[in-house]
Amino acid sequence: MKTIVLSIFEFVLLGLAVFRCMRLFVFDLVSIKLRQFFQVEEEHVLEDGSVEIIVSGRGKGLRYIIGEMLACHWCVGMWSTLGLYLGYTLVPIVFTPIIYVLAIAGVAGIIQVMISK
Repeated sequence: MKTIVLSIFEFVLLGLAVFRCMRLFVFDLVSIKLRQFFQVEEEHVLEDGSVEIIVSGRGKGLRYIIGEMLACHWCVGMWSTLGLYLGYTLVPIVFTPIIYVLAIAGVAGIIQVMISK
């Protein structure tokens, strides 16, 4: 496979797309049913009265592994990067619009956080 050198624009675009993809799978409410299939949440009351939520993989085998990975934004970011980059290099006609949509949504999310603070 030939390595593709990304322009600065492509690098930033992919970075924003990966950011949005990671947020979509790890934090967004729209993907909560997906996460609940792979994860279990346990509440622990701490000595100071605050509640800590521990998220871990559900079940065994692949289901457990996917649950553990979905609990880690670094992991989801890495796999999203791999998938989007490979898709962009191997099937650009399919992945370019997906990357653009994710990147634009990522910018919109960043602007929303900046405005709300």
